[in-house]
Amino acid sequence: MKTSCKTFMTLLLVLTSFQLFAEDHVIYAIDQDIPMGYENEIIKKNFYVNMGSNQGLKEGTVLEVHRTVSNLNPYNNKSRINYSVKIGEIEVLHVQENAAITQLKDLAVGKNTPLFEINNLMIGDKVSVNVN
Repeated sequence: MKTSCKTFMTLLLVLTSFQLFAEDHVIYAIDQDIPMGYENEIIKKNFYVNMGSNQGLKEGTVLEVHRTVSNLNPYNNKSRINYSVKIGEIEVLHVQENAAITQLKDLAVGKNTPLFEINNLMIGDKVSVNVN
């Protein structure tokens, strides 16, 4: 009885530790200027992410933005297939311990990119450090 209790507690501790360290980093908010209709108007747009200096970010760091595209495969037991597709890149403007403000650097649109319902970055898109 004591061995199974210890095993259960160890398993619980391991599962809890995975939840503590396995955090998705995402765009959690977006702000933008209100368009006033002026010719050559530059509309600023900020993307807020839950990554910061604790995750190694600094001003100028480029982050890749991926979107999960999910589709049902009717020929394989109706299994759902998830694709992680790069949709663009953002650049860090301001950084704090666990958060950063970024701006759009590049958007992956064109004939060699998959079709997206929304061809722009959106809340919930996943971000990761661009390693070249």
